[in-house]
Amino acid sequence: MALKAGIVGLPNVGKSTLFNAITNSHVEAANYPFATIKPNTGVVSVPDTRLDFLADMFHPKKKTPATFEFYDIAGLVKGASKGEGLGNQFLAAIRECDAICEVVRCFDSNDIIHVENTVNPARDIETIDLELAMSDYEAVNNRIAKLEPKAKIAKDKTAIYEMAILKPLQTWLGEGKSARVCPELSHEQMVYARKNFFLLSMKPIIYVANVADTDYADLENCAYYQTVRMIADSQGAECIPVSCEIEYEISQLEGEEKDEFLASLGAKESGLDKLIKAAYHLLALRTFFTCGEDECRAWTFKEGMSAPECAGIIHTDFQKGFIKAEVYDFEDLKALGSESAVKEAGKLRQEGKEYRMKDGDVCFFRFNVTK
Repeated sequence: MALKAGIVGLPNVGKSTLFNAITNSHVEAANYPFATIKPNTGVVSVPDTRLDFLADMFHPKKKTPATFEFYDIAGLVKGASKGEGLGNQFLAAIRECDAICEVVRCFDSNDIIHVENTVNPARDIETIDLELAMSDYEAVNNRIAKLEPKAKIAKDKTAIYEMAILKPLQTWLGEGKSARVCPELSHEQMVYARKNFFLLSMKPIIYVANVADTDYADLENCAYYQTVRMIADSQGAECIPVSCEIEYEISQLEGEEKDEFLASLGAKESGLDKLIKAAYHLLALRTFFTCGEDECRAWTFKEGMSAPECAGIIHTDFQKGFIKAEVYDFEDLKALGSESAVKEAGKLRQEGKEYRMKDGDVCFFRFNVTK
């Protein structure tokens, strides 16, 4: 699954530090605007305790987690939709992403410049919303200009249907508001718009509140964080608090050292692990497993995919010659303690071509390809 999330935000909000922590890589993280000019791509492992459990049970030679891509995108400034700063590059990079992780600065510092000279999370979110909305507004206007004659004169059914979606979007976007929260559209119209209009402000979003390390353990009293959380709640979006500097420190640790550091923060998992999993699920990505002596592996699939389609993720021959899938649920294995116990309890199922895979399925695919 080649779906990816773009890390966006104003300059100097902590995007590149966050990206470094997520990918444990070392892109430039400088204290001035536009330190990141080309999108940096990072492939990250999706944290999954189920895979660890399976590896402990099967003792494979290799353990392979599911992966997910993040893009670190150049900082946006006011006027990006009109080409200001690196606006055109910023918008083009977002267009290539399937979801947005918007980093919002929620800390004060005399050492790190803010492009507006003051810290104001609501204003910063509004700035990005406005620039994406204005870019979409232009795109919607262009589409309306092409479709209007078809709808009015030719009475084209598709054009008429699209115009009923585009007109409310035109008004909403013209007010600088994100398409993803347009109240005039039905669920069906939203699904159609996402699939056909490719609007930037309609992409699913997660807000990442970058708080000071001193506020991380006391978020209830962090006014900046609470502002971002309330905005996210109003949009039905998720807000994940992180301290990018702390997360980068955590990313340098392994094993017991990492666990001890997290324990000292009163956390079971890092904010970045939460972000990776949240971005993964935001795009309706799910995981199935294959297990054996050679390898235990987590495979990424899109919710709703059939068993043959998931078999094809492993190898195209598996899909072409698909016969059946032998499937059991991870939770049944965990509860019963072994594969043999799963079989004895009648929990191992034989599934055919119509089966829709579920998150947590442990599978063995049977196939036959004649040459």
